[in-house]
Amino acid sequence: METKEKKLLEGNASETKTQRNSFKATLLLGLTICLMFALPLTSLGHCDSYDGPVVKDALKALETNNVTRVLKWISKEQEPEIISLFNKTYNLRGGDQEIYGIVEKHFLETLVRLHRETEGAPYTGLKPAGTTKKIIVLSDQAIDSKSVDNLVGKLNGHIEKVVREKFTVVSALYSEKDKSPEKGREYVKAYVDYTHTLEAIHDILERGGGHAEHKH
Repeated sequence: METKEKKLLEGNASETKTQRNSFKATLLLGLTICLMFALPLTSLGHCDSYDGPVVKDALKALETNNVTRVLKWISKEQEPEIISLFNKTYNLRGGDQEIYGIVEKHFLETLVRLHRETEGAPYTGLKPAGTTKKIIVLSDQAIDSKSVDNLVGKLNGHIEKVVREKFTVVSALYSEKDKSPEKGREYVKAYVDYTHTLEAIHDILERGGGHAEHKH
């Protein structure tokens, strides 16, 4: 009987551990999906950089003389301005390269500026290649490769690392918080940082996120 009960308890413990791991994986995946929608907003906007998708599409459009490729980035009302400027730019490709470089940059700047307008966001100039944050580079690579596994793994790991680090700090200060006002304030600072981080993650999960709901 004791052996059977022991095996039953071990089995229950194993099942509970599996459920916890499954819940953890599901939670982290959920956070990943939500953050993938929410993060390309204020801090991670990259549509105005040379290695962003807008400029990449624009350069490809000029290579292939296919303005349709860039129209998705702007509104219907903005199309005449971009189509006219595209045609003028393309017609100069075979001429003086210094002049073409100036006109091409003007076309890229105009396209990005109009795209930003559709988002209600200000245009602050084209950013150099290499300024896009790594998470956005990975997100674009996931789309290109048609696999999100690498992105999910890295983002899950980052989320877990951040939460664990903040928890470790606040947990270590907990036993010291009532020993003096200074210790208490140190604890409160860590506590606020920890809880606000979790609250921000919770808010993302509660409201979801979407490109149309936010601005870059």
